[in-house]
Amino acid sequence: MLVIVLVVGALGASRVRSRPASARARGASVVSTTPAPPSTSSPSTTLVPSVTLAAVGDTILGNGPQLPPDAGAYFEPVRAALAAPVVFGNLEGTFTQAGTSKCTATSTGCYAFKDPTSYARVYRDAGFTVLNSANNHSWDFGAPGAASTSSALARAGIAQAGLPGQIAVLREGSLRVAVVGFAPYYNTNNLLDVPHATALIQRAAQEANVVVVYMHAGAEGPSADHVTRRTETFYGENRGNPYDFAHLAVRAGADLVIASGPHVLRGLEFYRGHLIDYSLGDFTNFYDFATLGDLRYSAILRVSLDARGRFESARFVSLLLSADGQAHVDPTGQAASFVNGLSRADFGPAAALVGPGGAIAPPT
Repeated sequence: MLVIVLVVGALGASRVRSRPASARARGASVVSTTPAPPSTSSPSTTLVPSVTLAAVGDTILGNGPQLPPDAGAYFEPVRAALAAPVVFGNLEGTFTQAGTSKCTATSTGCYAFKDPTSYARVYRDAGFTVLNSANNHSWDFGAPGAASTSSALARAGIAQAGLPGQIAVLREGSLRVAVVGFAPYYNTNNLLDVPHATALIQRAAQEANVVVVYMHAGAEGPSADHVTRRTETFYGENRGNPYDFAHLAVRAGADLVIASGPHVLRGLEFYRGHLIDYSLGDFTNFYDFATLGDLRYSAILRVSLDARGRFESARFVSLLLSADGQAHVDPTGQAASFVNGLSRADFGPAAALVGPGGAIAPPT
């Protein structure tokens, strides 16, 4: 049984990840509570030895009024590959009919994304259990748009991560998975505020067996596919140093670090035995982002971690985006080949390489 509890504010002091686990839960139900601290009771006491997470990058199903003719079918080509107890995506926009766009009639290079509030249920029906709002589009329609998004997610039974002080905790049987999202903005969990980010990850590690950190960081576009190990800027903004932040997150207690934001895939590495994916690129965006050249590569990252957050296995599912931004599984593995080249160039012996069938194993 999968239970989702949204946690905001202070977390318990006991280190839950030290608890043993020994069996797989069956079935699924979802509840969402906020902002109260998590209850210690659960509808299921089934012990599980590990959890599998499926993660994708930036996603928004069009931008009203330009919306897919059948939103419910848009995830169909990747539905089977997404299926997992925990399914994560970065919500690059809002669910709202409220608020005023941040873009004015004279704005240039400004993008504001919104979908109907009913689309939250489309994500839930596709299998998503947690969506991240730590990015540069969660406040596209101001506070009313952000509040509408949170309400729509709660009604759909999807946990939300990434707003200030926000930690999503998902429970499968006795095993708890915390997801903490970060971006370089004051109205999200701010990755530029290192002391606060460190403390938030440490608090998540006290609350859960497994801690997943997401970062929306780095420059954007086809030329931004390498991890520079430097502070990256875009549109005059400090977009953080993804390399430093990912390593900081692991030292603070993250068991897995995933990312998007550059709108292109980046490499993978192992650091202290933990997998880091520096960008999962774009994912199913209906005419929202370019899909030319390397921008058409996308992926689903599937990772299994044990009850103490230790790496067990991972698989990289290569995707190709069609001209309208819809993702399709690519059996030829073009995205995996592209990422392997980046990983070797950027991380050398620490590179996490995708093998035949998409399997990822720690370097030997």
